[in-house]
Amino acid sequence: MIAGSSPEPDEATVKAVGKLSEALESVERARGHLYSWHQLTGKADFELGDAAALLAKAGHQELADELSRELVGRNVLPDRWSFQAVEEYEDTYYEPLRRYEARVRESLTAGRRHLYEARLKEERRTHGHPHHTSAPGDA
Repeated sequence: MIAGSSPEPDEATVKAVGKLSEALESVERARGHLYSWHQLTGKADFELGDAAALLAKAGHQELADELSRELVGRNVLPDRWSFQAVEEYEDTYYEPLRRYEARVRESLTAGRRHLYEARLKEERRTHGHPHHTSAPGDA
């Protein structure tokens, strides 16, 4: 422990904060997938527009008009395009969890991130081995 720093949290606290951080990491991954869904949905909408134009050019105006009217620019959820669903996810779930996780870490681990993993690293590394240093810059 560094002189003047707060005492090390107990193992149960480290495990609990680690599990909360793990949940945030899962939500970060879900958010990334949500952005993929948003971008792929937008790409598909432009492809549908291209398909409608090609149907019209091929002489299938009625089908082209139906595709344009019914699917191009359509809401993917009631009253929402994909970007609006992403924004609601961020505002309703992601940001509150991110703030809560940071507040818990600040309160219980002096803001240190990945304390659980740091303890695992210390347990699993080969002390004295040049490729098993404790932290960046350690000799």
